[in-house]
Amino acid sequence: MNISDILMVIAGLILLIAGGEALVRGASTVASKVGLSPLVIGLVVVSAATSAPELAVTVGAVLDGEPDLAVGNVVGSNIVNILVILGISAIISPLVIKRQLVRFDIPVMVGLSLLLVLVSLDGRISIFDGMLLLAVLIFHIIMSILIGRRTAAEPDDRPIELPLNSKPASLWWAATVLAAGVGLLVLGSQLLVSGAVNIATGLGVSSLIIGLTVVALGTSLPELATSIVALRRGERDIAVGNIVGSNLFNIGLVLGLPAIIFGDGIPVPSAAIALDLPLMLAAAVALLPIAFTGFMIARWEGAMFVALYASYALYLVLASTEHDAARGFTIIMLWFVLPLLAVTIIAFTSYEVGLVRGRKESSRPKRESSS
Repeated sequence: MNISDILMVIAGLILLIAGGEALVRGASTVASKVGLSPLVIGLVVVSAATSAPELAVTVGAVLDGEPDLAVGNVVGSNIVNILVILGISAIISPLVIKRQLVRFDIPVMVGLSLLLVLVSLDGRISIFDGMLLLAVLIFHIIMSILIGRRTAAEPDDRPIELPLNSKPASLWWAATVLAAGVGLLVLGSQLLVSGAVNIATGLGVSSLIIGLTVVALGTSLPELATSIVALRRGERDIAVGNIVGSNLFNIGLVLGLPAIIFGDGIPVPSAAIALDLPLMLAAAVALLPIAFTGFMIARWEGAMFVALYASYALYLVLASTEHDAARGFTIIMLWFVLPLLAVTIIAFTSYEVGLVRGRKESSRPKRESSS
């Protein structure tokens, strides 16, 4: 590790922040010009853009003969997106979940995550597996656009209004800003990941662990930058849709396309099959009850997500270094923290479902009396 690696990390962070600002501005204007809802822009346009760093890292890792880094990058990035990016975003401002996300997009994300786990059980993502993953992504893109156009006229899906005192931007200018944001995100992510990998490699950490932690966090920073900028500008649809869509692109495009391009597919390490892939699926599934109860991710739920990722990252560090505390930490997590968390989620979900049913029952007499 030297000073140049640290400078690369700092420069990457600056470029990521600038790219996130440009990306949201361009995407917001494009949404208002072409008539798509902000949610669809977040699910498709912004998600594809913010997944560009993951695609670049995965292709480069496969070409360099580092499949563990490629798989760890995608799996780790999806875990980070839900537990860290959504968690931090919810802590900053509670996130309202649109019904389209709950009824269609999040279930598709869970299904695609499950599909990735299943096709990885044999230790390799083959060409056919890659085609299957990519086909699900294409299906989701088409359906999202169709649903978005159908609901664009609804009050909560109206086109984004530009800030006051700003002149309406043309479509070509918005596309230029959007492209500039993508370029800044990709360049910033490459600088940050290069510096971070050099630092981690100097500490003797395996490529899978680097992919799951350092690279995953680095390539997920575009999603974090974009979500925070979107929240600051009041574009919650882009903030939430960006995360769900990015997870879909990470699996369908970032893993599916290289598996098709490279004839031998992508090997999947056994350690990822045993722990990290199931955890990625669990994180996606955990989002369902939270989204269904009140269609909102509250601040305490965001804090819970961040705490879960901190525990996971700590476990990876302890296990990779074979620290004496690894066994005790694992026992505490498996037999105390995770069961307590499951009971809390089940109890809270039951409470919220009871409230919803109570509201529906209380509204029935009013409807009957009015009729």
